[in-house]
Amino acid sequence: MRRRELIALAIGVAAFRHLAARAQQAVPTIGFLHQGAQPTQQLMDSFRQGLGETGLTEGRDYTIENRSAEGKYDQLPTLAAELIGRRVAVIAAELLPAALAAKAASQSIPVVFLTGSDPIGSGLVSSLSRPTANVTGIAFMFTLLGGKNLQLLREVVPKAAVIGVLVNTNNPNAKPQLADLQAAGKALGQELVAFGATNEREVDDAYDKMMAHPVGALIVTADGFLISRQDRLLSLAARHALPTMYSLSQYVRAGGLMSYGANLTEGFRQTGNYVGRVLHGTKPADLPVFQSSKFELVVNLKTAKALGLTIPATILASADEVIE
Repeated sequence: MRRRELIALAIGVAAFRHLAARAQQAVPTIGFLHQGAQPTQQLMDSFRQGLGETGLTEGRDYTIENRSAEGKYDQLPTLAAELIGRRVAVIAAELLPAALAAKAASQSIPVVFLTGSDPIGSGLVSSLSRPTANVTGIAFMFTLLGGKNLQLLREVVPKAAVIGVLVNTNNPNAKPQLADLQAAGKALGQELVAFGATNEREVDDAYDKMMAHPVGALIVTADGFLISRQDRLLSLAARHALPTMYSLSQYVRAGGLMSYGANLTEGFRQTGNYVGRVLHGTKPADLPVFQSSKFELVVNLKTAKALGLTIPATILASADEVIE
């Protein structure tokens, strides 16, 4: 091959590599910060579905970089910093502690949160219609559903003199969730006892204390650490034959008795939709906080039978899903 042809070939190869590198760099990365365990495939598929609704395809238009704190909230600032170090284009944050960590980590990178808390009261935004600077998201407000959870549980276990409440006291949502439940308990004349658990040992200790009290039924509050210990919580509930109301349906599909709360699958889809709009250039301040009022009641009849419980017909009639 002639020297001129070799030079032309070399220039062509170099140009191709340069264009390929630029094309690769042009694909933005979505940083996804989780306060609990890595979400299920179903939830992540729903997130991608939301992105797809805005015309984006994974690999061609974006990549996803996940970081999960596994319920260890003190690690969230470090994980958020890692995502910023990866030069992500936007951070999606699952639930309040992750959202607060993402907001604190950067004043410029867009943050799209999914939270069950009051986004104004928790300090995420100052306005729902025009969110603060680089932060917006999806708000389900399911941490304020204590009254409904308590009402449903009392209908299923009317003879429970004492109902326990399992809560992670490290979660900033703990106080409003407990306050909501205590107000509902007072109105219904129901005695409630709170049990804190911030690590695995305290989870086991909490159930031992419940049995000693004794507690006739239990409400597990919404929390990333508790969600990440789902299998352990279900095992303890079964071992102690303790009727339990959960905040999310994934517990019930895995063998729990009953849940009433946000449809997390829908929440991930809506979060993906907002992230997609941000990647298309919409500023977070121009995306009002989406307030969802869609909640779901899920009942597991197999678990009810194992506990010797009869689910009232009124609850079955209003359930969004009955697992038999």
